[in-house]
Amino acid sequence: MDLSANRSGQDAPSPRRAVPAAATAGMLVLAAAMGIGRFAYTPLLPGLQEALGWTIAQAGDVASANFLGYLGGALAAAFLVNRPQRRVWLVLGMVLSVVTTGSGVWAGTLSHWLILRFLSGLASAFCLVLGTAVVVEALVRLRRPQLAALHFGGVGIGIVLSVLMVEVARLCGASVFGQWGALGGLSALLMGLAGWGLRDLPAGRANPGDSRRAPRIGSGIGRWGGPLARTIWAYGLYGFGYVVTATFIVAMARRVEHAELIEPLTWLMVGLLAAPSVLLWQWLAGRHGLFTALRAAYLVEAVGVLLAGFGTGQVALLLGGALLGATFMGIVALGLAGARQLAVTDQDRAMGWMTVAFGLGQLLGPGIAGRMAHISGGFELPSLLAAGLLLLGIGLLWGIQQK
Repeated sequence: MDLSANRSGQDAPSPRRAVPAAATAGMLVLAAAMGIGRFAYTPLLPGLQEALGWTIAQAGDVASANFLGYLGGALAAAFLVNRPQRRVWLVLGMVLSVVTTGSGVWAGTLSHWLILRFLSGLASAFCLVLGTAVVVEALVRLRRPQLAALHFGGVGIGIVLSVLMVEVARLCGASVFGQWGALGGLSALLMGLAGWGLRDLPAGRANPGDSRRAPRIGSGIGRWGGPLARTIWAYGLYGFGYVVTATFIVAMARRVEHAELIEPLTWLMVGLLAAPSVLLWQWLAGRHGLFTALRAAYLVEAVGVLLAGFGTGQVALLLGGALLGATFMGIVALGLAGARQLAVTDQDRAMGWMTVAFGLGQLLGPGIAGRMAHISGGFELPSLLAAGLLLLGIGLLWGIQQK
């Protein structure tokens, strides 16, 4: 690889400076847009329910609005990812993420939250898709692709920071709306630091000749029972299977003894395990094969979903949160890598199908689970459904081997 071809004269940063800038900038973008902007709804959901009188079904609808925005944003970003202006769109996504997080301080009706969370999902998709393209391609050019794990670890770091910020704001007497405002300030700080780091990245591979290339959503993934198609189906089931617990686990914690302590600890456990999980699953994939590790991650997550949904004590919830955190980003990384391997010559199209499948799964999950919980009076049935879909995903992945 000719690194000199990507430099623009004397203004190009040195590799020594660009490598930490790329990894750190990516980590901070995902910490703000995903760990805070997308997932802060989970720890603040019980407070929003109390303040606004939502049913659990309405809470699920607001979560689904976020995932609808994410699906639309991911598809739009797929058509922008190879355009020369992709960094401009990334910055716009970063700004929108900060604005939609901080605006929670003023949102007082269900319709406000539906719109706000939809726009937040749109922003988080732009940050994830475009940010990953910019950062990972820079790391590949700088011959440090292994640092992509630090980039993805930003999601867990953002979750941890959001828990700490919410607890500090709560101890200072802030309402749930004030806590959203505090998270908006934290998000602005992280995005500002990320923007500073992005200035030092070498130019991307996108150029005018590539501007019309984008993942195509259509035919061409092979037989519907073939390995790639089965991987896509399984990834869609994962989208539903993980999101039920990821949306409602703090609401589940509110029902146990000493809930005021268990609620933040449960979500903190998710973040602490999520941060290093990609490295762990990459290591296991290297030792035992990618699809073997992927099936194991599905199984571990299914156990965590059942522990959180059926457990009646603090230990079960904490362990359920730990298993969720230890797997959900690892499955994303392994699933996308597996689809790329199977697609071989049409990877863009495979990534498009994976985006659609995952987006539909997590879009349907909160709304269906919220209604099931509202009717049944608990989270056992939706958790059982989610775990069952994860096990079905293992069945679809069975027999697929790493190439």
